[in-house]
Amino acid sequence: MKLFGFNNLTKALSFNIYDFCYAKSERDQKEYVAYIDEQYNSERLTKILTGLAEMLEATVLSVSKQDYEPQGASATFLIAEQPMCSNSKDGTIVAHLDKSHITVHTYPEYHPENCIATFRVDIDVATCGELTPLGTLDYLIGSFDSDIITIDYKVRGFTRTVDGKKLFIDHDIISIQNYIDNEIIRKYNALDLNIYQANIFQTKMLIREIDLQNYLFNTDADELSPESQLQIIENLRREMIEVFNGTNVFSK
Repeated sequence: MKLFGFNNLTKALSFNIYDFCYAKSERDQKEYVAYIDEQYNSERLTKILTGLAEMLEATVLSVSKQDYEPQGASATFLIAEQPMCSNSKDGTIVAHLDKSHITVHTYPEYHPENCIATFRVDIDVATCGELTPLGTLDYLIGSFDSDIITIDYKVRGFTRTVDGKKLFIDHDIISIQNYIDNEIIRKYNALDLNIYQANIFQTKMLIREIDLQNYLFNTDADELSPESQLQIIENLRREMIEVFNGTNVFSK
C-alpha cells in the first residue's frame, strides 16, 4: 500500500515487569535492594536499551542515564530511523526525530513488615513510521526475571494513502500475545484487555509455577521445613495475585 508522504503513525509500547523475592529479615531485604541496584544499574539498563535500539534498527542520537539514591536507576534514548548529520561544529546533533524515544526506570522496594521484596521495571518505547516495537517483546522479557508482565500497546494519529484515505493503523493485530514466543507464553497465565475500536491493546501475564529456590535470598530451600516452604510459596503467590489484580485481596 502506497502512502502519501511520511507514515506518521505513533506506536507506543509500555512494558512493565515485577520480580518477587523472599527476604526473611529487614537486613536481607536491604541487601536484596542493594543487589538489584547493582545488577540493574544505569550502565546495565543502557546496554539493554542499546540492544533494543539495534532490534529497531534505529540510530541512537543521545543517551541519558542516572542512578538514584536511595535506589533505582533510569536511562533514556533519543532515536532516529536513519543516521543523522551533525549541524554544528562540536558534533551536536540537531534533527527531527522520526523514531522518537526509549525509556527505562527501575523501582526496587520492600517493607519491614513483609518478607517479600519486589523489583519493578518500566520500559516505554515510542516509534513513528512503519516499524512496530512489538517485535522486541521476547528480548525484553528475556532481559529480566519476570513474574508479572503488563504490556500496553496503542497506535495513535493517522496517515494517508495516495488517494487521501486515512489509515489509523497499518498492521493487523488481534492480541499482543501473538508477538510473544509460545514457549514464553506457556509459562504464564495470560489475560487480554483490548479496545479494538480505539487501537488500544493490553496483555497481563502471571507466572504459573513457583520454583521456591529461585525466590529465596540468602536462604537455601533445603534448610526449610516442608511446612515453611509451602507457607512461603503461598505468601509469594498471594503477593503476586494482589499486584496482578491491583487490589489488596489478602492484606489486612
